[in-house]
Amino acid sequence: MTEPRCTTIRRVAVHVPADRQTGAEIEDEVRSRHPGLRLMPGLLRQMYGFEERRVAPADAWPSDLASAAARSLLDECGLGPDAVDLLVFASASEDMEEPATAHVVADKLGVTAPVFDVQNACNGVLNALEIADALIRAGRYHRVLIVTGERGTMLSRLPARDRDELALLLPALTLGDLGAALLLEGSDRPGLLGTRFSSNSAGWRAATATNPYYSPTSPVISLRFDSQALAASFQGMEKDILDALAEWDRKPGDLDLVCVHQASVPFTGAILDSVGIARDRAVATFPRYGNVATASLPLQLVEAAREGRLHPGAQVALLGLASGASAGIALVEWRPGPA
Repeated sequence: MTEPRCTTIRRVAVHVPADRQTGAEIEDEVRSRHPGLRLMPGLLRQMYGFEERRVAPADAWPSDLASAAARSLLDECGLGPDAVDLLVFASASEDMEEPATAHVVADKLGVTAPVFDVQNACNGVLNALEIADALIRAGRYHRVLIVTGERGTMLSRLPARDRDELALLLPALTLGDLGAALLLEGSDRPGLLGTRFSSNSAGWRAATATNPYYSPTSPVISLRFDSQALAASFQGMEKDILDALAEWDRKPGDLDLVCVHQASVPFTGAILDSVGIARDRAVATFPRYGNVATASLPLQLVEAAREGRLHPGAQVALLGLASGASAGIALVEWRPGPA
């Protein structure tokens, strides 16, 4: 019996929309839509550490952002669409209910391999990493392309009828647009060293986006973010992360780089502190990009590489947190493949 193959992350790429929107501009937009509601200037900076976000063109779909990132990635690797053995779309945003948005992305790229969607709020990409790793190790596929396209700015424009509704929508005002892609390959040497997930499904009510197709009394998407309840739903999950590191014979201080889902600056700091990871090991993306959901982790990898912080052999932890609630960690020894 042959030993299972290992998995490595060959390359990561992002597609960053050109247009920017500052926190002050978002606040002005909210005031113009709701003239009867008072919004303190600088509120988004004060509460969340938010400065600006990227905004995709009005006619851009999640599949457009995902395929743009994937096209850049394949070009950087010198690969054509026929080199992809499996494509997984792992976004919180989607083009439509049916079919899977992975089909739309594959069509735009010219990929003819099998495809499917994975969706788990902001943990979609991290879950897709675990799935791809298992399939590669099993010998089912050699090269798996994971893509995501987030259009969070669309949700931030939903109306609020009163101050209470606005308070529940505030976190959505920091949602940003971004596309990302990761290429995973089978390898003789391990790159993706392990993954671990945990859930507290009793916390699902803390952050919800209703489906209008199945909510007859609410014909439009309705958002609700209870920040206090959401934070409480993650309590205790830091132990699962620490247990996973211990199982892999690692301590927080052994990590060269930590990428963590960033829903706000205070939230990111609290998560890092709870697992004993120094804040300077992280890559701060929230202030400049906002909450880009599933694209947050790949964005941080790209930013770290750009800053010269991601070197071959680096010990990297990817920490995912998503409404529901779920938490996950992937331990990576960085071994990028040839461009």
